[in-house]
Amino acid sequence: MAAAASLAVVLAATQGAAQQPPIKVGLLEDVSGDIALMGKPKLNGSLLAAEEINNAGGIMGRKIELIHLDPQMDNARYQEFARRLLQRDKVDVLIGGITSASREAIRPIVNRTDVPYFYTNQYEGGVCDASTISIGAVPEQQFSTLIPWMVETFGKRVYTIAADYNFGQLSAEWTRDLMKKQNGQVIGEEFIPLGVSQFGQTIQNIQKANPDWIMALNVGASQDSFFEQAAAAKLAYPMGSSIKVMLGFEHKRFPPPALAKMHATANWFEEIDTPAANDFKKRWRAKFPNEAYINDMGYNAYTALYMYKTLVEKAKSTKKADLRKVIATGEACIDAPEGKICIDPKSQHTSHHMRLIGVNADHSVRVIKDFGLIKPYWLGEIGCDLTKNDPKTQYTPTNLPKK
Repeated sequence: MAAAASLAVVLAATQGAAQQPPIKVGLLEDVSGDIALMGKPKLNGSLLAAEEINNAGGIMGRKIELIHLDPQMDNARYQEFARRLLQRDKVDVLIGGITSASREAIRPIVNRTDVPYFYTNQYEGGVCDASTISIGAVPEQQFSTLIPWMVETFGKRVYTIAADYNFGQLSAEWTRDLMKKQNGQVIGEEFIPLGVSQFGQTIQNIQKANPDWIMALNVGASQDSFFEQAAAAKLAYPMGSSIKVMLGFEHKRFPPPALAKMHATANWFEEIDTPAANDFKKRWRAKFPNEAYINDMGYNAYTALYMYKTLVEKAKSTKKADLRKVIATGEACIDAPEGKICIDPKSQHTSHHMRLIGVNADHSVRVIKDFGLIKPYWLGEIGCDLTKNDPKTQYTPTNLPKK
């Protein structure tokens, strides 16, 4: 099935290609399995960007050729497909991966090549790796804005439910760290295996603990069953998250009031109402009229190709070393639908325009606070500087660089 999908994408993206050899973009996106609902917009974002770039003349006169494989949320398949794209297809750039586990499966393989890797999702942060360019938002843009507001607004006692893999574990670590700095307390923590869909005991545990609010870091279609079950049990606590609404569009998938009182900080959500965002949504809907929601993952995938285009054209090269020289200047920037965004030279993570959003009782979305542009500063503050060294390491609040 993956090979057939790959062929269809390549043909769609390369019709009318110029005589010059195409720039090959390897995509690893899950469009089947438990997180396919988030992965399909990612593929669509890449398709839209490639079409627009190709119609405008390509990158340095070369058309983009997308080669997509569907790992189906299997990390062994991620590694197999990454090797195939890098070794057999000889792609110029690798883009994709949804879960942090998939990213960590890919990174060691990419690091043995001279091909750059774009990770396009928001995540738990901390990756200091010269081969990896991170497009999504990170904790200092999300948790550091969300958690102080939640504590001030709702109280100092939080109960965390999180997916039981590195994203959930490390995001929970960030929650503990920032709650402590707010003189708050994590009064309960549960880590849920991926694929679990029954939350009766978790709901009872939350009711017994009686927190001021819930940090929801559950992942995938199965785990999102929590919201319907919590609503049925009249569990009406305020909720915060770094992934809900803008990634999994739960406010569109579940009937009100399941997502009422959900709060999140996001660089993109479909309800953004600005001229640039509305123009982007219009172009997306013209190509994909049946898209359920233009999510953050799809948006980031779209901007990643434009960022790659900018890097290649500034470097006049597709080589990773040359692209990194452009990043090191601090001028690796694009005018994205959210506003101007740039890659930080030290961490190779991206600045974002961040907004705090809330879900109303009828599941409409409101902007509560506009934080403006936030740079990805944490890695640089703790000593990651990819202009000087390349530790190829993921740091956390309890795993800092040795001095």
